[in-house]
Amino acid sequence: MAVGTVSDPWVLRTPPGTSEYTMYRDGDELVCQVGKTRLTYQARAVEDLHAWLIEQGDWVALGAADEQKPAAEGTVEAWGRSESNPVGGWYGTRKGYRGRFGMYLPPLLEALGLVELEHNPRNNRVRALASR
Repeated sequence: MAVGTVSDPWVLRTPPGTSEYTMYRDGDELVCQVGKTRLTYQARAVEDLHAWLIEQGDWVALGAADEQKPAAEGTVEAWGRSESNPVGGWYGTRKGYRGRFGMYLPPLLEALGLVELEHNPRNNRVRALASR
């Protein structure tokens, strides 16, 4: 498996399996490259999301949405922008491109062995695996 650096990024697929993208860690950020679009998230999102999913104790809908669109309550996307999460708001760091947390973070957690992720055409869910 890749180490998650700019020279050896993680190569991931969206939950439905329709698109491939890369992610790597650059200091305190995760850089997500989707075609020509570059999204960035706080790197602590990996541990924070895993901890939140453990607290939920069951399947949670992904609810991926662009920054400009509302996120369905109780979804990974809603948590990734909620004032009640550990960072008090958006994990996305690039204004205008802070959304899609529910689309791009769960496959990384799956690759790291932290979650189980559904791969249906739509309405996918995720649940935490026990801590390593």
